[in-house]
Amino acid sequence: MKRKIKEIVSIQVAKNPGRVVLLTILLFNVVFFIVAALVISSLSLTGTEKMGFFEAAFYTVTMILDAGCISFVVSDIGTSGTAIAVICLLIVIIGMVSFTGAVIGYVTNYISNFIENSNSGTRRLVMSDHLVILNWNTRASEIINDLLYCPGKQKVVVLVESRRAEIQKEINERISDTIRRENAELAESLKGIGFFKYVIRFAKERLRNNLVVIIREGDVFSSKQLHDISLAQARSVVILGSDINNSMCKYGVATRVEKLEKGNTQTIKTLMQVSDITSAEYSADNQKIIVEISDDWTGEVVDKIIKYKQVDGKCNIVPVRVNKILGQILSQFSLMPELNLVYKELFSNKGATFYVEEKKVDDEIAYISGYMHEHCKAIPLTSMNASGKDYFFYSAKDLHDINVAAPAIDTGYRIKLNRDYWIEKKTVIILGHNSGCRDIMEGFRSFCNEWGRKDSEDQILHIVVVDDKESLEKMDHYREYPFVVETVEASIYDQDLIRSTID
Repeated sequence: MKRKIKEIVSIQVAKNPGRVVLLTILLFNVVFFIVAALVISSLSLTGTEKMGFFEAAFYTVTMILDAGCISFVVSDIGTSGTAIAVICLLIVIIGMVSFTGAVIGYVTNYISNFIENSNSGTRRLVMSDHLVILNWNTRASEIINDLLYCPGKQKVVVLVESRRAEIQKEINERISDTIRRENAELAESLKGIGFFKYVIRFAKERLRNNLVVIIREGDVFSSKQLHDISLAQARSVVILGSDINNSMCKYGVATRVEKLEKGNTQTIKTLMQVSDITSAEYSADNQKIIVEISDDWTGEVVDKIIKYKQVDGKCNIVPVRVNKILGQILSQFSLMPELNLVYKELFSNKGATFYVEEKKVDDEIAYISGYMHEHCKAIPLTSMNASGKDYFFYSAKDLHDINVAAPAIDTGYRIKLNRDYWIEKKTVIILGHNSGCRDIMEGFRSFCNEWGRKDSEDQILHIVVVDDKESLEKMDHYREYPFVVETVEASIYDQDLIRSTID
């Protein structure tokens, strides 16, 4: 029996040490109060001859909590004797240590652990309709920052393996800088309209911090920790890829680049775990899972996961080939820098942006013409078929503007396609390299296929690449790209050679 009790105590100490400590404190104090009450009731002091056990227990507790209440037990300490005074003082001192001190210490420690656990992410969050970001990279803060322009309160939960304080600081600085800049621009635009109008319009139109951002440290592969951030009730989930740490030495960077080019297993494992939760019956409907992809191997595996894991109406997986898109945009900017102004507007939640709705359009030109006569708050762009569904894309300030029917205002202007327009020959010089070189070149290839004249031997695009020998050899001196007319082996710090190449 004794061994069995020791075993039970040992197990409880190992599993729940805090509970064992609390029970020990409570048990000791209960025993102590009983003994103290028995001692006081048995002393039969003057004025307490008829004091019962429960009344003595009450006075014992009040005496421990407030030493001044000793007068309820000993009315005149001077005439009661030394022994009685010592007994009462011992009860007060022991009670203060065992009851007041121990209980307050335990509660303080519990509160401290509660705060620490909340910060570290071990407590469950009860949320819904929020954005979940898994992992962190250099693009993550911009995702959160852009939500400032969305209407209403935006809730974001970030789950990362480490660097919580550093990420929190990065987000705070990014948001503060955006709010300051936007409000300064607003104040500048409202100059000269009168003081009262200025105050009213600035208070109405100024950018406010509408974000609730919670950062948790944990394991993105843990089903429990994903449930703890209410992943099943999230509006959208963004799975980010890993970045190359700029603090690495060049050999470490090379190893990291080579590893990432062979596939991102972390993204695959995270997607598998997330898709299992979001496709379940208890999860919210129409959840979006945005997966950042930076290499072909990861893209192929994600496509297979979509085939087997995606559930229509529940789990909708959207792969985003970041390097490919960035490469295409960079190639477009180098050929037509003015596009930067367009993308800056349309790729943000600020102002006009892109929207899409499921719609089948047989005659795209006729639909656009008819739409423009009946709507004035959105611009129809183009249609697309993806995964067996038809979509149409618009540019508008808000999503609901797409279906707002209002006759277009006749300004007297007419717009038509100039079929004789042709882009003149372009020359581009590329200095150095990065991991997206091939994606950038594919963007240039698309441009040549679209605009290159079939009846002309002269290329519409001429590119010269200035880079170090090793990088040029890795790209085989860009021989597979006919529009690269020359490669120059040089350090990007060799100013004379670069200048002569440009000339």
